[in-house]
Amino acid sequence: MKLRSLTFLAAAVAAAAILTPAVRTQFSLPVVHAHQGCSNATLRGNYAFSFAGFSNGNNTITPFDGAGIANFDGVGNASATFAYSSGGTSGTSPYTATYSVDSNCAVSLTATPGSGGDNFAGAIVRDGDEILVTDISAPDTLNMNLKRQ
Repeated sequence: MKLRSLTFLAAAVAAAAILTPAVRTQFSLPVVHAHQGCSNATLRGNYAFSFAGFSNGNNTITPFDGAGIANFDGVGNASATFAYSSGGTSGTSPYTATYSVDSNCAVSLTATPGSGGDNFAGAIVRDGDEILVTDISAPDTLNMNLKRQ
C-alpha cells in the first residue's frame, strides 16, 4: 500500500510538472515595452480638449472647467482658444505656449508670457492621438485631456 501511494504521488508530480509549463504559457501576459521615439513633431495639428479642476484665487477655491481647440505646429509652439466656466462666470480665453516632447513621450507645455495660462506636464499616448496632462502651476489644480481631431 505504501509503495502504491508513493507511485501515485510520483506520477501526479510528474504530470503536474509536464502540464504546468503549458498552462503557464497559455495564460502568460505579453511583454510590454514603453513606446520610444516621440519628438516635438509627434504633436502636429488640431486637438480638441477639455479640462476640469479648481482655481485658487484670493484664497477661494473655485471649480474651473473648460473646452476648446488647440493647435500644435510640430516644432514646439502651441496655441488655443477655449471656453471656460468658473464659479458661475463663463467666458473665452486665448492660450499660447511652447512645448517640448522627450523621446519617452513625456510632454511639457509652458505658457507664453502674457497668455495668462498655466503650465502643464504629462504624457503622449496612442502614437500622438491623445495627450494627458496635469497643471503644474500653483495654486491651480487642473487635469486636461487632448484628442487629435
